Amino acid sequence: MTKEHHANESKAEIASQPGQVPVEYANLLRDVKERIRSAQYAALKAVNKELIALYWDIGRMIVERQQGESWGKAVVENLAHDLQNEFPGIQGFSVRNIWNMRNLYITYADCEKLQPLVAEIAWSHNVVILEHCKDPLQREFYIKMTRRMGWTKRVLLHQIENQTYEKTLISQTNFDSTLPESIRDQAKLALRDEYLFDFLGLGEEHSERELEHAILSRVEDFLRAMGGMFAFIGSQYRLEVAGKEYFVDLLLFHRKLRCLVAFELKVGEFEPEYVGKMQFYLAILDDTVREEGENPSIGIILCKDKNTTIVEYALRNSAKPIGVAEYCIVPTLPKELEGLLPAPEDIARLMEDL
Repeated sequence: MTKEHHANESKAEIASQPGQVPVEYANLLRDVKERIRSAQYAALKAVNKELIALYWDIGRMIVERQQGESWGKAVVENLAHDLQNEFPGIQGFSVRNIWNMRNLYITYADCEKLQPLVAEIAWSHNVVILEHCKDPLQREFYIKMTRRMGWTKRVLLHQIENQTYEKTLISQTNFDSTLPESIRDQAKLALRDEYLFDFLGLGEEHSERELEHAILSRVEDFLRAMGGMFAFIGSQYRLEVAGKEYFVDLLLFHRKLRCLVAFELKVGEFEPEYVGKMQFYLAILDDTVREEGENPSIGIILCKDKNTTIVEYALRNSAKPIGVAEYCIVPTLPKELEGLLPAPEDIARLMEDL
């Protein structure tokens, strides 16, 4: 027997002894845990899909019976009572929830595009959307965003109340003329017209430095408020050109768009010269910081206030992709946004990328 054979036998004996952990055990444990989590997630998705399918069928049967028979509202109350008696350990058969099942079917029965999507979000999320969204495109937006962002019920309700759909569709950018077609619509959907930063704990009067410090102290909340697809890179990010230093207020990376996003924070009203400064930053970022394979850097100017006409003129001839948005510290009264939305066909095209 060779020395090498003896050495291998010794290693095998050590590995088999109780309490002895092989070097590769940590990797094994990691892989097994990932597989378990993957199976748990798949099981939850499957259960949710079956639950929505059940509720869909119950809603369909009720609607079909009500159309073919002279049944009134009492049928729903009777059905709820009898189902609760028949299946006492199963929740979900309240009068209100059965009405929701009926509404689910009525709402999406003629919408083949959205029917498969409702099974991809939780029932509680579907109920929120049914109760608060009356427009089909608005419902599509929140279903797709919930699926993509993993919004909780509470976050979804907050997004609806904060008019995220409307504020996303009317955002002011020059992306049509400055970004590759492959990411243009995705970029539009990544920027809103107004952001609510009520979690920062600032008063109405604050400096740009105070705003930046407040964001850095609550950076996770800030990233969620911005849409949840950003990764933080740095604050006062240093750029050097011809021996001079320049600093970007915040530099993030958008994982879906695969590009750097530079933020300039302004506590006053938007001024046209902000665009020139942002173009300068983006040119340097693209030349010195952007990695191979990444898309062009995007700039977002966050202001306390803006005039839409001035922003439109300021962005018109900009060669770099820039968006201008407002932020507020406390919730404001809802804006009258309905008349400002794009045409339905344009909205539908934008949401193909969600």
